[in-house]
Formats: sequence, C-alpha cells, structure tokens
Amino acid sequence: MQVVTATSPAKPDQPNEDFTGAVPNAVVLLDGAGLAGTTSTCLHGVAWYTRRLGGALLGQLAADDGQDLTAILGQAIAQVADAHRDTCDISDPSSPSATVTIFRIDDNRADYLALADSVLVLDHAGDAPEVITDGRVDAVGSRYRAAMDAAPNGTIEHDQALREYIEALRAHRNQPGGFWVAADDPGAAAEALTGSRPAEGLSSAVLLSDGASRIVDQFALADWPGVLALIAAEGPAEVIRQVRAAETSDPQGRRWPRAKTHDDATLARCTRFPPGRRRMDRVSK
Repeated sequence: MQVVTATSPAKPDQPNEDFTGAVPNAVVLLDGAGLAGTTSTCLHGVAWYTRRLGGALLGQLAADDGQDLTAILGQAIAQVADAHRDTCDISDPSSPSATVTIFRIDDNRADYLALADSVLVLDHAGDAPEVITDGRVDAVGSRYRAAMDAAPNGTIEHDQALREYIEALRAHRNQPGGFWVAADDPGAAAEALTGSRPAEGLSSAVLLSDGASRIVDQFALADWPGVLALIAAEGPAEVIRQVRAAETSDPQGRRWPRAKTHDDATLARCTRFPPGRRRMDRVSK
C-alpha cells in the first residue's frame, strides 16, 4: 500500500498535536485535544499523548494478525494510560485526548474505525465517495457554541466564550449521550464506529483531521469528489495550502465562525492496496 501524508501545525511556534503513521497495510490518524484556556492535569501535554497513542496503535497493527480494531484501540489506550497515570490526573476532563481514525487492508477487506470527528473518505471507483465520521462531538457542541460563533476571533469576548464552550463540553466527554474520544478509558474504544468494505474497487482512502476537512465541512471550498481529485493531482499538501489561505483571509471568523482561527491539519492518502492473501494462521493442515 502506498501512503502519502502532509501535516501542518496551526502555528509554526506551537507543537503539532495531530499524528499520522503507517505500517504496510494500515494507517492511523489522530487529532489531539486538550482543553485550551484551562489548566491541564497532565504533565506531558497533548502532542505527547497523540504520539504515544499513535505509536502504540502502529505497534499492534504491525503484527498484522487480524485482531479486531476496537480491541487494538482499547489496548493502546490502556497502554498509554498506564504510562502516565502515576504522574498525571488522567481521569480529569482537561487531560489530553484524541480522535482516532484507522484504515486497514486485511485480505480482500478494507476495515475502518472512527472515534470522534476526524474524517475518512473512501473512493469507490465509479461511485460517489463514502464519507465516514463520528458526528457526536459536533452534535453536542452545537448546543453550546452560539456565543463563541457570534464573537470575532482574537477578542476578549471570543476567548471567554471559547472557555465557556470548552467547560460545557467537559461534562459530555466519554459519557452516555455525549461523545467519545481516546483518553484514559479503554472502554471508549467500544463506542467507535467500525465497518468493513470490499477492497476490490476501492481506488483510494483519505484520512483527514478536522483542521484539514475544513476545506469541505466548514469552508465549502470544494466537495469531496473535488478534494479527492485535488489530492490525486497535486498531493495532500495542496489541501492544507488552500485551508491556510482561507483561514488567513478570515482571521476573525466572520465569514466562517470557528473556535480556532487556525488548526493543526493532517491528511494521509492510501492507494495501491495489496492483493488479498491467506494468513498462515488461517491455513489448516
């Protein structure tokens, strides 16, 4: 499988809290979250969390043993939680968390997992793209964002409204009726959206953090077929370039109200999927 990636931090002087990586037949993309404007109870920070969790996921996917993706995610969450539970209050809602998107080719099947609001786009030859995302974060957030969207970015009013918005989200993180992210509880993995599609006829799969998917779902600069064509022609970095140009043209969020003027943006495009093969552990003597 061929994987081409591009990533960009929201600001050059800040760490990139997204993560993407690949093994021969699988790709992961994480978008880290800490509650900006609040005091974190983790000594390590969001970028540390996404890199640790991403590395743990890749380590398990590299085994290529066909294990269920929810089990892989649950084990990775537990591994990272154990790595800092003695130094950090990992159960506090302000502790680091992440969206998780996994795409894997397993024999003649394409498997996926989506937890929180990153986006996976499957390009089926001859058909409309299939867009997979976990919309529960946005569904909860839409109840609380009116004041934040009404205030221009960069103002005291917007900063205050953003803090209030984040505080309101806290009560819904990893709760029934709320939204689910990778944080301290391995049980969140069971809440992920999962599925499989035939690998045959799949032209590409594109994973995007919400800072990159803005090109469609916030800025409406293109539709998903257009984005897939753009990436195929000019590469994933061109999507980020266009997103950055749009953000810069609207620094106060008057045209496109949003929590952050700029956001970390990451894409991974997967093509040339490996042919199906029989695993040795599935061959009976």
